[in-house]
This record gives sequence, C-alpha cells and structure tokens, in this order.
Amino acid sequence: MTSRTYYVPQGGHPAQTELLSGRAVFTNAYAVIPGGVQRDIVVSHLPHWDNTRVWVLARPLSGFAETFSHYLMEVAPGGGSELPEPDKDAEGALFVAGGKLSLEVADKERELRPGGFAYLPPGRGWSIRNRSSSPAHFHWIRKLYQGVPGLAHPDIIVTNEDSVAPTLMPDADGRWRTTRFIDPADIRYDMHINIVTFEPGASIPFTETHVMEHGLYVLEGKAVYRLNQDWVEVEAGDFMWLRAFCPQACYAGGPGRFRYLLYKDVNRHMDLRPFTAASVRR
Repeated sequence: MTSRTYYVPQGGHPAQTELLSGRAVFTNAYAVIPGGVQRDIVVSHLPHWDNTRVWVLARPLSGFAETFSHYLMEVAPGGGSELPEPDKDAEGALFVAGGKLSLEVADKERELRPGGFAYLPPGRGWSIRNRSSSPAHFHWIRKLYQGVPGLAHPDIIVTNEDSVAPTLMPDADGRWRTTRFIDPADIRYDMHINIVTFEPGASIPFTETHVMEHGLYVLEGKAVYRLNQDWVEVEAGDFMWLRAFCPQACYAGGPGRFRYLLYKDVNRHMDLRPFTAASVRR
C-alpha cells in the first residue's frame, strides 16, 4: 500500500501577534480559502448532529459556483448523526481524511478509515457515528440530484482509495494520474469525485477551460496553480472554488507529491431556464 497523507484542519485561534495579511482570495471567477483560515472562530454546527462541528468551504452562490456545497466535518468521539441529510433530493459524497467512522446505509454498517469514500444517492437514508476514542475528519459534498426521466438513480458506492486503481493521464509517464471513485461512463451519476495526483515536476500542460464547476481541496503537498489570469501558491489544507469556464492549470513543484480531492458536475444537459433550486428539483 502506498504511503499517503490526508490533511486535516488544526482549528485553534491565531495569536494577536500574527499578521492580518494572508493568501485568501475571492474573485468573480475563483476563490482560494487557505487552510490557515479554518479556525475555531469560523466553525458552525448542524441540526441533528452531536459533538460535531463544520467548516463550510463552498455553498451555492448566485453568480458564482451554483451546483454544490462542500463541508469539512470534525466529529468528536461518540459524535455523529442519525438524521444527517435534511433534503430528500440531495445526493452526497463522503471522504474520510482522519480517524474512523461507522457509516450505516442500506441496512449495513461499514467502517470508513482514512481514504474511505462513500457515494449516497438521494432518498437513501444513512447515519454516521464516530465509535472510536479519537476525533474523525471527513469531507461532505452535497448536491441536488438532477434526475432524468427513464434513468434510474445511481447505486451506493462505499470504497477506499487503496481499492481504486488510478487512471494514468495521457503522455505523462504516470506522473499525473486520477483516482476515480465514480465510473465516468455511468451516466446515472451527475457528479464525479476524484483524487488527482502529481509527482514533483508534473503539470497540467494546458489551460483547462470548461463548463464543469470545481471544488479542489489540497490533501498533500504544494503547487503553483493558474486560476483565470493569476498564479497562486497552494498547499495542503487549501481549498479552491472555481466557477464554470474559469481557466486553470498547475505545476507541482515538489519536493513531494501534490494531491487534491476534486468535485465536478457532469453528464447533464445545460438548463436553458434560470438556474434555480426549483428547476433542479423538477
């Protein structure tokens, strides 16, 4: 098994002696939320969740990225929820970065350890608990599922990064690869969650410009990322939020691997009406 690390937030509160300036950026095309701003002062709590706190990294925002929300959850020992998802039309993806969690779905309990992934279709009840003696951290990506007449809802997926063979990107000698938790050929799924890995010196060798919105959470390493017209430095714990058609590329400078958790919306027609929650639910 390859040695991997998954960044988890440190919380706490900055000292009065620290500088006010930082790397946080919010533009009309992208946002960068550095890991250092995931402090105690900006945590929130959710209904029906016990001994749990959350950093909200992305939410649907009119005029910006509108398809998804991304939570970073911290669950204390004994914490969790029997009623985690309040919206019957929402699908979810969970990725565990630290600790252990017990996920119950479809009348079966599964243990999720670091690298664990679960896709949860809309309307399928689930619950999650931290039965260990240490805190657990996981990412929770939520999206309103875009149903298609005659197309069945997708299946539940529960797996781990260790069990998914990476896909090697073309002409990169294995230095750029993606671990795809959801089969890209399965049209039932309207979002993909991948882990993208770059070895030191590897790059995205062109400026991607596409319709998919992105959330990128850096799990490991550092890189220089091209976002719109800007080059920004990012490192483990940082989150990037990209609206549709924001140009993007990157160089992984080393000394170690650069890896991030990636969300994108896929496999659906473009809605010709104004994009609203009501139109998605129809």
